[in-house]
Amino acid sequence: MFIYALRATTLKLFGIVLLAAVLLVSLAVMIPTYGNEPLATAAEENAIRYTKIKTNDDRLNFLKQFGIEAQETPEEEEVRIPAEFDRVFASYNEIQKRQGLDLTKYAGRKVMRYTYKITNWQESGRDVYATVIVYKSRVIGGDICSPGRDGFVLTLEGK
Repeated sequence: MFIYALRATTLKLFGIVLLAAVLLVSLAVMIPTYGNEPLATAAEENAIRYTKIKTNDDRLNFLKQFGIEAQETPEEEEVRIPAEFDRVFASYNEIQKRQGLDLTKYAGRKVMRYTYKITNWQESGRDVYATVIVYKSRVIGGDICSPGRDGFVLTLEGK
């Protein structure tokens, strides 16, 4: 007959070894291995990139994400987002909100506004422009517009 006595110290040792094994297995599952990049989902591949917009090429590539082809040289202007929105600017911000952007958190700040003439869109013979508003290398707003009395302002998706 085989008899084995367990003491409290043996139970503690067994518990510690078991806990360590569970932790190692959990870490192995949770920490990705180096060199194996996870596959991007279709949503991530189609996601619009709003950050790291530092150069003119970055801005042109940003517009290309929406199917917008534009002239190389934009009109550049430093502007200040109003601290308090009037009716017109609040209406403009509603357009921004429809595309997932919101200018209210930038109220009172100086930003850069870049306006490009769109080359692949004509509206009844009138020019159409794309505006990109950038704050610290991040696009915080933008639109497609056709100036004039019967002009329009749309989201960058053209809605």
